[in-house]
Amino acid sequence: MALQALQSSGVAFRKILSHFPEELSLAFAYGSGVYRQAGPSSDQKNAMLDFVFTVDDPVAWHSKNLKKNWNHYSFLKVLGPRIITAVQNNYGAGVYYNPLITCDGRLIKYGVISTSVLIEDLVNWNNLYIAGRLQKPVKIVAMNEDVALRSALDQNLKSAVTAAFLMLPESFSEEDLFTEIAGLSYSGDFRMVVGEDKAKVLNIVKPNMAHFRELYGSILQESPQIDKSPEGQFTQLMTLPKTLQQQINHIMDPPGKNRDVEETLFQVAHDPDCGDVVRLGLAAIVRPSSIRQSTKGVLTAGLKKSVVYSSLKLHKMWKGRLRKTS
Repeated sequence: MALQALQSSGVAFRKILSHFPEELSLAFAYGSGVYRQAGPSSDQKNAMLDFVFTVDDPVAWHSKNLKKNWNHYSFLKVLGPRIITAVQNNYGAGVYYNPLITCDGRLIKYGVISTSVLIEDLVNWNNLYIAGRLQKPVKIVAMNEDVALRSALDQNLKSAVTAAFLMLPESFSEEDLFTEIAGLSYSGDFRMVVGEDKAKVLNIVKPNMAHFRELYGSILQESPQIDKSPEGQFTQLMTLPKTLQQQINHIMDPPGKNRDVEETLFQVAHDPDCGDVVRLGLAAIVRPSSIRQSTKGVLTAGLKKSVVYSSLKLHKMWKGRLRKTS
């Protein structure tokens, strides 16, 4: 499986993991604190470490984590693990973040997501939030033998390649491909206008080409050719995640027509602007998801931490802009 190439048993990551309840189906670290990035995130020494913990039973996990790490949570902790889990699963992108935590002398942020919710996102791209993070190089710190989860992780990578192929021209470079893939989960993300450096995608890809090759090498060996014929594009469109297909159908289906998805995708496959339509479909998933998740962050982080975290993001953005003008 392609993802195994990036597994890490780094002592530092495992030490941090030891501060949390053990029942994790998947734990990974990501972002500029793990992989070097160009631009304003290039200084890794003090970069915050970002983690995602996937759990089968979020109520039980939060219950144990509240006992171990009560101070990590916002005011929601007084409402108990069931309410925390309800907020996690039912709002935003299905993930509950605790940011700006000091652990083993490092500043960390960790998100908790239900295994079933993550599998849905990986397969169908319901939110393309955590699924989007897993389309870029990450450090796998822990993973159990959940066959459904492992299969969904692979499917997410294959879908990323398919979507990128549809948006790329007939001729493209390796860097073009990985930049397109890395940018999938930023399509329509309001944070790319406010808060995130606009060159973020290139800053992720350029220093990490070798890691992208490891992640996607076996998939690209299986499907090295891009087919821009209408028949080829239709085949690719039909294998896209369900939510993206539905969004494309919603965008292209005229009022009163009520065409089925397959009919719409057949039309899009013959459209010279097929790639642009796919991009619009991605934005229709990512934009509301990123807004809802960021709004939810005020609840899960608390007002004070939200202000501090937003300030750090804005500072990074301005640093990036100053570098470009200097």
